[in-house]
Amino acid sequence: MAGRVRHPIDMRALEAWISKTVPEIEVPLDIKQFGFGQSNPTYQLTAADGRRYVLRKKPPGQLLSKTAHKVEREYRIIAALASTDVPVPKAYCLCEDPSIIGTPFYIMSFLDGRIFEDPIIPNVLPDERRAIWSDAVRVLAKLHRIDPRSVGLENFGKSTGFYNRQIATWKTICDAQARVEDVETRVAVGQLPYFEPMMRFFADEKQQPADRGTLVHGDFKIDNLVFHKTEPRVIGILDWEMSTIGHPLSDLSNLLTPYFTARLDPSKAVNVHPGFLPRATRGLPTPDEITRLYYSVVDPQTKSALELSLHNSQKSADDQERKRELQWAMSFSMFRLAAICQGIAARQAGRQASSEKARRYGEARAPLARFAWELVQAVQPGAESGKPRL
Repeated sequence: MAGRVRHPIDMRALEAWISKTVPEIEVPLDIKQFGFGQSNPTYQLTAADGRRYVLRKKPPGQLLSKTAHKVEREYRIIAALASTDVPVPKAYCLCEDPSIIGTPFYIMSFLDGRIFEDPIIPNVLPDERRAIWSDAVRVLAKLHRIDPRSVGLENFGKSTGFYNRQIATWKTICDAQARVEDVETRVAVGQLPYFEPMMRFFADEKQQPADRGTLVHGDFKIDNLVFHKTEPRVIGILDWEMSTIGHPLSDLSNLLTPYFTARLDPSKAVNVHPGFLPRATRGLPTPDEITRLYYSVVDPQTKSALELSLHNSQKSADDQERKRELQWAMSFSMFRLAAICQGIAARQAGRQASSEKARRYGEARAPLARFAWELVQAVQPGAESGKPRL
């Protein structure tokens, strides 16, 4: 999992700083770097006494984004959540002085557990698969029920207007991406299918979920969780760089994404998990079971009513509204994924991304946008004419 160091660190300077700042971490240190996939270079530190730690730093060089790679933000929320029932690594120190190892960094505890890269969670029994997913849902609900003020994070983001800000941001981004021309053919990337009617729908506050703000992870999914070595229990949530105060349905819809993308043609879309189709994988909870469990933890007072609803074909008005809100959030989540793929197509047009994987992601933008529009129509049937074909 951790091996060759690809982004070198001045170990002498690091050890001197640690000895002065965090004497409980015994030097000298052995260092290895974790595998590809992290936007922030991540290292395993083994201290002289054999204890392991994790160092997260910003990438070297000039950063293109002012909002990405916020290791300071990661450290702040991990440290704040230490006093709660949300499992996080222990935060030891933050160094904002780039002169030490070239960029700001922080050090946290190493969590010795299991990370499941495949959300199907293969090679486990059905009961364990269900228990693993269930604990992931419970942990997410625990995060969302924390009052940011209670942990000193009241200024971690704006408490209202999350989706309106997202809509405005992505409209601007998509418009710019659509105008990018291929360096050879001079053909523009083009706008996403159904872009304008989707923007009108998302901007309609009457259709949006009720505005609320909680602590959100920003990329909550199974492979960003560390599970106990032998128990179906989350021992830590990783990769907090996109965390903020936002709408909780953005996290829940992100977790549920593989259930929805499973419907797509894997030859035309990306991140398609056929194992998430209904009854395809034993032990995998259904989206309805996940949302019932989520709300029972977020608001324990609703638990008895939700349990009764399992045996009652007549759903309550609250259940129906929750389903509608989640469908809205899922449609926006799919649109956002399509917009990200459009961005990859734009980078490919400028020859900034040329791999086969980049090409596949770029080509997936239209099928994903059509699917997002189909989900929009399920929220408000007949809102705009024309049902897309996937």
